Amino acid sequence: MANRHLSRSLAMQALFEWDFGDGKIKDLDETIDRIVAEFAPGLEEKNFIKEIASGVIKHRAQIDKIIEKAAPDWPLEQIATVDRNVLRLGLYELIFGDRDDVPAKVAINEAIELAKTFGGENSGRFVNGVLGTVYKEMGEPGKDDTPAKKKKIKDIPYEEMPIEKLGGAVVFCEDKGEIKLAFVHDVFGFWTLTKGHIEEGESVKEGIKREAKEELGLDVVIGQELGSNEYIASDPEKGKTRRQVKYYLAKCEPGEIKLAVKGGLDGASWFTFAKVPELKIYDDIVPIITKAIKILAEKVKNEQEFV
Repeated sequence: MANRHLSRSLAMQALFEWDFGDGKIKDLDETIDRIVAEFAPGLEEKNFIKEIASGVIKHRAQIDKIIEKAAPDWPLEQIATVDRNVLRLGLYELIFGDRDDVPAKVAINEAIELAKTFGGENSGRFVNGVLGTVYKEMGEPGKDDTPAKKKKIKDIPYEEMPIEKLGGAVVFCEDKGEIKLAFVHDVFGFWTLTKGHIEEGESVKEGIKREAKEELGLDVVIGQELGSNEYIASDPEKGKTRRQVKYYLAKCEPGEIKLAVKGGLDGASWFTFAKVPELKIYDDIVPIITKAIKILAEKVKNEQEFV
């Protein structure tokens, strides 16, 4: 994930704490330092987080009046805390930010993505509507502008995009006769599977074993292939790339998961089959997880070896 997007999500978390505490956070910098240390250690753009979070607080009164005008049917105190602070963050960047650094469309799109990730089912549409109204009132600045970097990325045909190979796994263990799956939790609130890039000279299976050890602290034995998926990732420096992920079952002994200090992840845990449907999971890995559970359940039923 791009550092700026991660930084905005961390700024939103700081603003959520500030708002939840009725604006009584004594030291915003201290709060941001704690959030970064907990959720994104090693992040280099901490100053950007502090700049936009403090900017929202500085201009809060003016921003809130704009929200009230743009969403007259929604009293400010009745707007969900997440949505309210995503709006504040988006409006700060839209109105008070450096437009050369963050074009209006980028400010709006980033706010919408935050709302979709952290808010409720309709948060994205709500934030889009409010910011869109303000954007039109401003005369739609930069409507016809396309940053040179974006043009370059957009012009790359799908067939010519660089391909990155990744390996991932549904890691499981048998603990006292019960099967448990290992999931990692990201800063956007989703439970997902361990995965990582395949290094030069590695096979996919070797890469998955290394990644599971580095990310989870678990020694795994690679089993049946589960399938693969592909998604397009955008990097500010590299542009767009096609990331192809091949997934396998991976068995390990029961034990404590020791999550590596890694930006973008904030937790990891074991879950039984019964708990998996309750988790917030990315759509593209649901088929992979479903297949893994079916395979494991069948092996339990037939008393077969797992790997």
